[in-house]
Amino acid sequence: MAKITKEAALLYHSQGKPGKIEVVPTKPYSTQTDLALAYSPGVAEPCLEIEKNPQDAYKYTAKGNLVAVISNGTAVLGLGDIGALSGKPVMEGKGLLFKIYAGIDVFDIEIDEKDPEKFIAAVKAIAPTFGGINLEDIKAPECFEIERRLKEELDIPVMHDDQHGTAIISSAGLVNALTVAGKKIEDVKIVVNGAGASAVSCTKLYVSLGARLENIVMLDSKGVISKARTDLNEQKRYFATDRTDVHTLEEAIKGADVFLGLSKGNVLSQDMVRSMAPMPIVFALANPTPEISYEEAMAARPDVLMATGRSDYPNQINNVIGFPYIFRGALDTHAKAINEEMKIAAVHAIANLAKQPVPDVVNAAYHVNNLSFGPEYFIPKPVDPRLITEVSCAVAKAAMESGVARTEIKNWDAYCVHLRELMGYESKLTRQLYDTARRNPQRVVFAEGIHPNMLKAAVEAKAEGICHPILLGNDEAIGKLAEELDLSLEGIEIVNLRHPDEADRRERYSRILAEKRAREGFTYEEANDKMFERNYFGMMMVETGDADAFITGLYTRYSNTIKVAKEVIGIQPGFKHFGTMHILNSKKGTYFLADTLINRHPDTETLIDIAKLSDKTVRFFNHTPVISMLSYSNFGADTTGSPVKVHEAVAHMQEEYPELAIDGEMQVNFAMNRELRDAKYPFTRLKGKDVNTLIFPNLSSANAGYKLLQAMDPDTEFIGPIQMGLNKPIHFTDFESSVRDIVNITAVAVIDAIVDKKKKESK
Repeated sequence: MAKITKEAALLYHSQGKPGKIEVVPTKPYSTQTDLALAYSPGVAEPCLEIEKNPQDAYKYTAKGNLVAVISNGTAVLGLGDIGALSGKPVMEGKGLLFKIYAGIDVFDIEIDEKDPEKFIAAVKAIAPTFGGINLEDIKAPECFEIERRLKEELDIPVMHDDQHGTAIISSAGLVNALTVAGKKIEDVKIVVNGAGASAVSCTKLYVSLGARLENIVMLDSKGVISKARTDLNEQKRYFATDRTDVHTLEEAIKGADVFLGLSKGNVLSQDMVRSMAPMPIVFALANPTPEISYEEAMAARPDVLMATGRSDYPNQINNVIGFPYIFRGALDTHAKAINEEMKIAAVHAIANLAKQPVPDVVNAAYHVNNLSFGPEYFIPKPVDPRLITEVSCAVAKAAMESGVARTEIKNWDAYCVHLRELMGYESKLTRQLYDTARRNPQRVVFAEGIHPNMLKAAVEAKAEGICHPILLGNDEAIGKLAEELDLSLEGIEIVNLRHPDEADRRERYSRILAEKRAREGFTYEEANDKMFERNYFGMMMVETGDADAFITGLYTRYSNTIKVAKEVIGIQPGFKHFGTMHILNSKKGTYFLADTLINRHPDTETLIDIAKLSDKTVRFFNHTPVISMLSYSNFGADTTGSPVKVHEAVAHMQEEYPELAIDGEMQVNFAMNRELRDAKYPFTRLKGKDVNTLIFPNLSSANAGYKLLQAMDPDTEFIGPIQMGLNKPIHFTDFESSVRDIVNITAVAVIDAIVDKKKKESK
């Protein structure tokens, strides 16, 4: 974890717009009509509907996706009682986490009131605004009474995350650590150092999961909490032990199976850890300095199962693994409360997720190759994109089954899709591609089998059921790489094109290619030499029917790949050029951008081919093309240079295809703004239509355009480059393509191959 300086932290919070969150409109507001609907007089209608039926507030307002993060600043992080206003940056930070992890909007509310009765009254008074309330950084013991009262007296979910968030995550970790250690929760001896809100809540949840009170020893700053003490509050009395032989942590820890630390740093010594039972479980959660460091604990007991609150060590107990998704499930069922059943459902969902294979995006985020369930990974990582579906669904189901849900989720598959789309993990288009490919998986050749990303993509595509992968490369090298990455090659074919066993196939491919290109100077000897190159060999596999599609590009220069594709596969009849397209899935919709890879300085004839291919490709993806051919000028304003070529291409397309919605040349702002375009140029064929296809005047503008958009908005999904115009499904990747990018292209290639086969069958 990078060292955070005071200057960096202050700059982060002050630069640009101060703070970390803002309110963004969700409805149009540009016209007088929009404003009249948003406010007076139109706003009266939903007000009257809510007056008749208060539950309609979930229908007509943001209540169903709005959480209040409320604090009085009496127990802020490790800073203590610093006051309501001073705690505001923390509450804003909590709001940011709600938004980025679960798509939940937040108002942070700092109440300058320490009296529990007055604090409760203030929260109750503002509660109708919200779908849920997250209490934060309120000191014990007041926090217990505040939460209890608000849960009893409000009909929306209320949770004090300092208590229950840590409890849920640490409970999931404990369940899994016990599995690794081969122990049962009802048998283990547990020592809890700390008796604040988090410690009490964690231990109560452990009891709900099966831990026995008689096996638990809790300590506070004065030592063991025993029944002989007279200074205990209600929460501490619940855990008071009958034992008279233990007074200190050192005495209590001997023979213990589990240590839970929610106290202060460096209070657990190596000797204490050595005195614990075999395979001890140590959760040292004091932050930023744990009760014992990871290094010291491992040195004392190599068999220790260790968790901390820090991200730079294995098994981080991080509340963000829980609270966003718990509230997500509660909000989506319009739950009246977050009850014990929902918390326990979250525990098991989080615990079970750690036992599943880890997605590549998680491994990549932590710069590892093979996270798998065991001593160093028994708690999911916060970046795991599956948390939102696994935990939210479990919580929502528990809300429904326990009777606190006011609305039911009936289609769980659709709900999971909605959650993934909400967070940008999946688009409707991507899902359609995968679903279509799964129905008829094809044989796909991956050119660079020795490249880690391509190998991972092939394995993932196989697991997704979208193709039957064929890897090109040295089988021993691929096997070794797969072992290093902890990947299974079961069901994946490997072809070592240089192996003597492939001599006959290389010869056959050479004769076919030499005959096909004989009048272009190809000789058999030249073709035979080329069959030792993966692009020639792989494309010939597709050309001859030994495979259905081919993916390449991670190592090879585009210029070489383009040349090979033209020689081996050839361009479709009716065209002299081929091109590529990128698909952009954004909040504004789906857009198709061409040509982003192949044609550097297209002339009029090339632009016509690109436009025709774009028309076909957009329809291939089940969209009706509305095409703008772009330039730096509009409709003949410039009579020299590239605008002329675009102008001529548009004229040809409009004459040849009178029903096609295509126009130009035009600037990007006119293409993307229908009102501006229609007002200024009412003659355009695109009048009243929203453009979804952009054809750029040259490769520089196309490539720079999509990469600029990609850099400006990392949440927007890009699929591509998608090949347009070759005779067979040959598709390219960028050298910086991620595993997900390659799998997306694989799905496109599979569909391309399916369509190609159907065309041949119909002839």
